Amino acid sequence: MAAVLKIGGIPIKKGERKKIQLSVSNLYDGTDLSIPVEVIRGKEDGPILFISGAIHGDEINGTEIISRILKQRSLKRMKGTLIAVPVVNVFGFNMLSRYLPDRRDLNRSFPGTENGSLASRVAQIFMKEIVKNCTHGIDLHTGAVHRNNLPQIRADMSHTETKQLAFEFGVPVVLNSSIRDGSLREAARRKNIPMLLFEGGEALRFDEKVIQIGLQGCLSVMRSIGMLSKKKLAERREVFIAWSSHWLRSPVSGLFRKLKEVGAHIKEGEKLGQITDQFGKSLGDIISPYEGIIVGELKLPLVNGGDALYHIASFHNTRKVQKTIKQIEEEIFQSFYD
Repeated sequence: MAAVLKIGGIPIKKGERKKIQLSVSNLYDGTDLSIPVEVIRGKEDGPILFISGAIHGDEINGTEIISRILKQRSLKRMKGTLIAVPVVNVFGFNMLSRYLPDRRDLNRSFPGTENGSLASRVAQIFMKEIVKNCTHGIDLHTGAVHRNNLPQIRADMSHTETKQLAFEFGVPVVLNSSIRDGSLREAARRKNIPMLLFEGGEALRFDEKVIQIGLQGCLSVMRSIGMLSKKKLAERREVFIAWSSHWLRSPVSGLFRKLKEVGAHIKEGEKLGQITDQFGKSLGDIISPYEGIIVGELKLPLVNGGDALYHIASFHNTRKVQKTIKQIEEEIFQSFYD
C-alpha cells in the first residue's frame, strides 16, 4: 500500500481520514457539481476497497448503507483503505432520476472516455480516481422505480475470488449474473478487481430491512478480506446460487392484483395474481410456469401487456432458501426491539 494515496489531486496518508469533492462537471449556471468521496486509511497495509452507491441516481438505499458504514467505530482499527462514494451519479441524485441529463445510463458507460458523452466522462473520472486505486469493490443498487428487489448479490460465479466474496457477503440469494457491456462490473473485471453488485429494495425509498442486510454484508466482506477484525465475525449463513432466473410478464394491459410478495416460494402452476379491467372483470390469471423464489416484483398495479410482473429465480432447494430468508427477516425485526 502506497504511503500516500491521491484522489482528485488530494493526498491521503496512512492513518488519515478525509472528505473529498471530486469535481465532474458544471451546471448550466456554472455551479460546480462534484462526487462526494470519503477516504479512510488505516495505519497498517491492507486491501483497498471501494463501496459505491447511487450509480443510478434514484437508488438511495446504497447511500444510506454507506452512511452507516462510515459511522462504525471499528473503522478506527481498520487495515488498508476504504473509499466510500455514497452518490456517484450526482446529476440523477439531484433530479430524482436513474439517468444523467442526457438520459444515458451511467452503468452502461464504463470505462468511459475523457471526451465522450456526459455519462462517459463521469465514468472515466470514477475509474481513474477511484477504481484504479482499489483491490476490491462493492456496488450498491436497488430496483427501478415501482420495482422492488429482494436483497441479493449479483456476481459472475465462474470467477473464483468473486464467488468467495459473494459467499462472504452473507445474503442467502446469489444470482449468477453474466457481466454486461459498459457496466462497472465489466470495467472492474478488466482491471482484475473482484467486485460484487448488491441489489435490494425500490428506487427513491429507504427500506430498513435492505439497509441492515447491506450494511452487515459490506462489513462481513471487510472482515473476510482482512480489513476489520474477525473477532466479531458471526457464523456465515448458508448461501444459495440461482443459476437461472426468469421474468414473468403480463399477457394483457389492465390492473394487476398480485397475490405474492418478494421472498415467496412459488410452485409450478401456482396462481400469482390476476389482471382485471377497471370494473374488476378478469382479463386473465398470472400462473407461474415453474417453481422458484420471487426475487423481484412490480409495485405498480397499472400494467401494459408485456410488462414484467415478477422476477423468479430457480434453486436446487427452494424451501431451504425461503426458510433462510425468513430467518434473516426475523433477526432484523427482533433487532429493532433489542
